[in-house]
Amino acid sequence: MIGSVTISLEDFETLKGLAKSTEKDKELLKQTAKEIEVFLSYLTTRLPIDEHIEEFNKHSSTCSIIVVDGKVKIDLKTIS
Repeated sequence: MIGSVTISLEDFETLKGLAKSTEKDKELLKQTAKEIEVFLSYLTTRLPIDEHIEEFNKHSSTCSIIVVDGKVKIDLKTIS
């Protein structure tokens, strides 16, 4: 689809600000996921949580938790 839209400069500046804010939020979310990965990796070495991870993955639509050789990776499905 090709087209054009006319918006006010004020709305354009607001949109630019929201884009920057969204990028910051995405980076913060990625950093938070990494910290949770470390915590879950720690837990997997001390507690049998595989059942809980499988159950979580069945119900989550936004991410999945993967455990490989005792290291946890969180796959954020909605973040590119």
